Amino acid sequence: MPTKLPAAQARMYHNVFVCKHCKTKIRAESRKILEGKIRCRKCLHKAFRPVRRK
Repeated sequence: MPTKLPAAQARMYHNVFVCKHCKTKIRAESRKILEGKIRCRKCLHKAFRPVRRK
C-alpha cells in the first residue's frame, strides 16, 4: 500500500471547498468561506463544504 505524501495531500485537500449547489471545486481560505466573502464562479452561490478525503 503506498504511503501518503504530505505534499500531495496538501495540494489536493488544503483550502479546497466544493459548492453545495453545482459541485464545483474552489480553493480559498477557510476564514473567507466562513465569513461568506467567497462566491462560486459558476453559479454565484455562497454555500460551500470541505472536499471529502478518499
